[in-house]
Amino acid sequence: MLFSTVFAEATPVRIKDLADFDGVRGNDLVGYGLVVGLDGTGDSMRNAPFTEEMLAGFLERLGVNVTDDALRSKNVAAVIVTATLPEFARSGSRIDASVSTIGDAKSLLGGTLVMTPLKAADGNIYAVAQGSIIAGGVSVSGDAARVVEGVPTAGKIPVGARVEREVSFDFSLINNIRIALRNADFTTATRIEDAINRDFRRQIALAHDSGTVIVGFRQLGQVNPSRVLSRIENILIQPENRARVVIDHKTGTIVMGDQVRISRVAVSQGNLTLKVSEALQVSQPNPFAIGETITVPRTYAEIGDEPGIGFAEVGSEASLGDLVEGLNALGVRPRDMIDILKSIHSAGALHADLVVE
Repeated sequence: MLFSTVFAEATPVRIKDLADFDGVRGNDLVGYGLVVGLDGTGDSMRNAPFTEEMLAGFLERLGVNVTDDALRSKNVAAVIVTATLPEFARSGSRIDASVSTIGDAKSLLGGTLVMTPLKAADGNIYAVAQGSIIAGGVSVSGDAARVVEGVPTAGKIPVGARVEREVSFDFSLINNIRIALRNADFTTATRIEDAINRDFRRQIALAHDSGTVIVGFRQLGQVNPSRVLSRIENILIQPENRARVVIDHKTGTIVMGDQVRISRVAVSQGNLTLKVSEALQVSQPNPFAIGETITVPRTYAEIGDEPGIGFAEVGSEASLGDLVEGLNALGVRPRDMIDILKSIHSAGALHADLVVE
């Protein structure tokens, strides 16, 4: 199997695809709830006492008085509910919710999540989840065997949570916009600064550091921040990324950027093969002779040194693509190619970050 090589070339990209904007972000929500309506695949009350306590409290709030001996249902499961509150989500809008069991329930298929408050890191309730669960797996069991496909103990409720509280943030009152690069780089930050200033024809952007560009749009007068941000996020720039080589050993794929370079280096590779085989030789006397039949072991050992690629010199300013194409032409195996690239990197001749997955 030969390695396939993919070159990742830098092309103009929108700023919105390279960075995030300060204040424009979501918030994680979490809650503890109860799923009902399971077909005997819920928590066992003996192994999951928290499910029993929660079910008893839930029924008491509905006006039903129960005792611990009466709670023996296996159609109920305790779950953790998670969701993400999108940026600028308004009260009454609906979001997706994810449900996962925390007890010994075997499946959530056919279950319904009852009203579950979802809290943020500040402890306030921002949404309430409820609805039928769509589980992502199948579980079939018998007396002596059980077959599971996928993960039936986790599922989703599409648009199953309703936003009850809004995050207090008035975007129209901000005086500047901070652009946070996802991959910090001084060159990319300065290119974003230059592109914004060139588009607005005035100095309103400043590269604060390798990961932040500050835009003081109030210099434009009384403008709408949303319209300014819409104009900024669609500006095209050419990002500058670090030279990196990513090797996927399972599929035999090498992905590299066009910045990867190799210094002048000599490469030699060969394979040493050791073969050991055992054979038994039987020694048997003549029919009328007085003797004993014995078995004599015979061992055959052989060491073979397969011819490798010899010493191959890679000239200066060669790209990694030239090296990979040459090694593919010589029939170098994938595992050997990984070792060669590692050795070149260790020798300091491969000027890139080497990532092996």
